[in-house]
Amino acid sequence: MPTHKTRPKHQTTLRHEAEARLNEGAAPPTRGWSLGKDALSLLYGLARNPATSANALKLLHELQVHQVELDLQHEQMEQNLNELSEVLARYVELYEFAPVGYFIVDSENKVIESNQAGANLFGIDCAELSGQRIDSFLTPSSGPALLALLKRLRIGSKETCELQTGGGEGAARCLQVVATISPNSGDYLLAFMDTTTR
Repeated sequence: MPTHKTRPKHQTTLRHEAEARLNEGAAPPTRGWSLGKDALSLLYGLARNPATSANALKLLHELQVHQVELDLQHEQMEQNLNELSEVLARYVELYEFAPVGYFIVDSENKVIESNQAGANLFGIDCAELSGQRIDSFLTPSSGPALLALLKRLRIGSKETCELQTGGGEGAARCLQVVATISPNSGDYLLAFMDTTTR
């Protein structure tokens, strides 16, 4: 017994929109889709025979509707891509130019990624941070405090503490760190704020 396949709702809506645009003569301009030689030959053969000419018209209509559906899908994909590009640009700006230092740290306490503000806090270039242990930039008492905080994150959702940088090439700074775990990767997400002037 043949089973009747129903089109998903979004496809049905797309088809109705395509048919409406065809009927109104408001179909979007073609994106280069064209009927192949074989399809045109088939249509021509069906149209020449009076017994099958109605089928040729139905087939032509189906091809036109499908072409408009493809064009509408292409328009939607372009719109989605533009929106995603705008969202990505906003998040990159938020991450890179934030007034606090952001870090992504792996389970071995090594820096995976940092923004420019984070690199500035430790007086080091962003490219040099990757692969370095996050506690290596702190004083001998602050390093273990940060590692203990990261360990506690495995049983809690968010932790915070006060730390001090080891000075290095820049002046020593007082920092407040807020840390959590990424729900996707399991990496540590840290935000460092300079509290030296408080």
